[in-house]
Amino acid sequence: KKMLRDKKNFGILEGFLSELLKEDIKIEGLLESEGNQEEEDDKFNRVDLFAENSKGEHIIIEIQNTRELDYLMRMLFATSKAIMEYLPIGAKYGEIKKVIAVSIVYFDLGKGEDYVYIGQTKFKGLHTKTELQLTSTQKKLLSKPTVHQAYPEYYLIRTTKFNDIVNDTLDEWIYFFKNSEVLDEFRAKGMSEVRERLKVMNLPDDERKKYNRFLENLHDEASYAETIKIEAEEAAAIAAANAARKVEDEFREDERKKEKVDTAKKSIKMGFTNEQISVITDLSIEEIEILRGIK
Repeated sequence: KKMLRDKKNFGILEGFLSELLKEDIKIEGLLESEGNQEEEDDKFNRVDLFAENSKGEHIIIEIQNTRELDYLMRMLFATSKAIMEYLPIGAKYGEIKKVIAVSIVYFDLGKGEDYVYIGQTKFKGLHTKTELQLTSTQKKLLSKPTVHQAYPEYYLIRTTKFNDIVNDTLDEWIYFFKNSEVLDEFRAKGMSEVRERLKVMNLPDDERKKYNRFLENLHDEASYAETIKIEAEEAAAIAAANAARKVEDEFREDERKKEKVDTAKKSIKMGFTNEQISVITDLSIEEIEILRGIK
């Protein structure tokens, strides 16, 4: 459960859902719901995980260890509540989010031989036995091609019925859920992340603490390196600004000197004395004499 709830890396959760739903799932984030709070004394509709994928669909994941005879109705309640919580007041029914409910149970729920069941809502003709289809307008409104794709879907994984025989990548995940073990040959999406997490979780306490300290040191080193980089960039920016300011000041000084020289030349033509020109332009007598061609 902790692996699936990892907010820093959705790779494990995305891997499991991609194998279950047979499509590439991208999780945009974890959502908050009245039902997915973590208080231990909350016995009613405690959703373990509530996420949203890139298509805007809401995904509920529950891991149930204790026997509940009415658990199927709890699944219904969880999806209904999720629909109501995320439908804004006054919104059109067409804005209802698709909900996918995934339940991983560790007891014999119901009567059946399979270990994975899918629940969908379909409308079939009483007389024709054909399935009710959406019109083109309805497909556009609901952004779904069929009725059952607009309604909630249920995926029920019964780990107690799994015989540990792995036939596909979904079975690899179910094997892991049942046995808390990842075999070397497992290649399902997200399984490599699970394998690494298990290695850490299975370490003795002292070694796990050392590993966690090692990770903290990596963060510290990364932060230190980033700090040095930022400080160097700031120092370079300040140096560049100072150099640019110096060039600008020199240019302005040259401009002022040129203006003084031009004024002095005009004053010479007008017959001003060196002393008068020096007062006007702030040039030295020697500089004025050079302009007169005396020196």
